[in-house]
Amino acid sequence: PPTRPPPPPPQKKKKKKKQQQKFKTNKKHQLSCFEGLWILPSMVGGSVLYFLSVDQWHRVAAWLYGSGLTGLFITSTLFHTAAWKISHLRQVEQRFHMCDRMAIYFFIAASYSPWLMLRELGPWACHMRWLIWVMACIGSVYVFFFHERYKLVELLGYVAMGAVPALVILCMRTGVCELAMGGVFYGVGVVFFKSDGLVPFAHAIWHLFVAVGAGIHYYAIWRYLYLPETQLQTSR
Repeated sequence: PPTRPPPPPPQKKKKKKKQQQKFKTNKKHQLSCFEGLWILPSMVGGSVLYFLSVDQWHRVAAWLYGSGLTGLFITSTLFHTAAWKISHLRQVEQRFHMCDRMAIYFFIAASYSPWLMLRELGPWACHMRWLIWVMACIGSVYVFFFHERYKLVELLGYVAMGAVPALVILCMRTGVCELAMGGVFYGVGVVFFKSDGLVPFAHAIWHLFVAVGAGIHYYAIWRYLYLPETQLQTSR
């Protein structure tokens, strides 16, 4: 009877598995680079809010929000581009990854700033205006010293920072539904983020959910804080 060919040596199997893993990783970063498509719209959106502003508070809030939104997409695109094209420069890739993680904290703070600055929401809102930026700085320092060491702690930090300010703005009459809807998209996106390697294209789907959630929140800010008739109610 014909003899079976000998099995490939373990080293060859290991090398093939490593090549397959590298291909999947490159594909993930390649697809995630499409997030760069949102950089220009976020810059335009922030500029629109700025030029719609009627006072200094609106202008500062527009600048903070536009910078946080644009910065999120820029840092994410730079990291995934670096991980895709210059992955052999591990130290450079790690620095971009850290910047990407830090930008998320500041994006969360920037997303809440217009509501906390332009709505009279009680004494807690006055404290939360600066507290969210302190939280963002603490989160960034944590990333700097413990990047990728305790992933669950880092994830809980993002969730806590997104949930705590929400408790302050729940008393609003308008905009809550849109904020909740955007939060749902972020939450579902986190599920795909943690399913990376288990669900095909999970990381790219995560970025898509982030873009949709950010779009819903931008609409709410524009509709309820920056349209001319609403600014008469929120101007200081």
